Amino acid sequence: MSLVIDYSRYQTLRITRRGANQTVLDIQMKSGGPGGNGKLPTAGHEGHCELAEIWRDVSRDESVRAAVLRGEGLGFSGGGDLALVEDMARDFDIRSRVWKEARDLVYNVINCDKPIVSAMHGPAVGAGLVAGLLADISIASKTAKIVDGHTRLGVAAGDHAAIIWPLLCGMAKAKYYLLLCEPVSGEEAERIGLVSLAVEEDQLLNKAYEVADRLANGSQSAIRWTKYALNNWLRQAGPSFDASLALEFMGFSGPDVQEGLASLRERRPPHF
Repeated sequence: MSLVIDYSRYQTLRITRRGANQTVLDIQMKSGGPGGNGKLPTAGHEGHCELAEIWRDVSRDESVRAAVLRGEGLGFSGGGDLALVEDMARDFDIRSRVWKEARDLVYNVINCDKPIVSAMHGPAVGAGLVAGLLADISIASKTAKIVDGHTRLGVAAGDHAAIIWPLLCGMAKAKYYLLLCEPVSGEEAERIGLVSLAVEEDQLLNKAYEVADRLANGSQSAIRWTKYALNNWLRQAGPSFDASLALEFMGFSGPDVQEGLASLRERRPPHF
């Protein structure tokens, strides 16, 4: 008997099935938290946890052959909710829990045996960007704005930065964008190899679905085993990722993150 997952427990993700045989899972990060209807998807306490956990269910679900990850509203993802960041900075237990979720998010995407396609438009920041760039096929609109904002916040670029950026776009470009928090357009991201494809925004979702359908209709053993083998490059980088994540979360207990948070709330440059 095939195992089929009930996705109704997810509150910050809108999950539907598509394709002729319903084998493509469409995962949409809701804008404004569990209820949606905001401007951008943001990862609060619940959203951060769910974005890490969903890939275990996708891997276990025998009815799924491919997944598409996209954002609702004006962009793909708006980064971490400031209330969550403040809680992490003041509470050791919360910081420890979110560290585990951040670790699991990266490894769960890498180890999910189903191919994942991301469709990024508008701002792509934070936990959503982790999954967006670690996806097996990453597709961005040419006008997407990809930003890793860790050093702007006053913490090290952990998350996915050390494990995937140098491999995709080279060390020189990775350091430039990660140290300076410089935005990368979707068009430029394709040029430097940070994403698989860049398309016009009105073609983004159709292209993502087209790619997902092709993956779903292909040889599942061949595609999944190819993904597994290629992702050994990422598994080899596991120690670098673990160190970067530990350094990031050590920063949440330091003074710079307080100034980073204050500057974001007051919409001004930080003064470290």
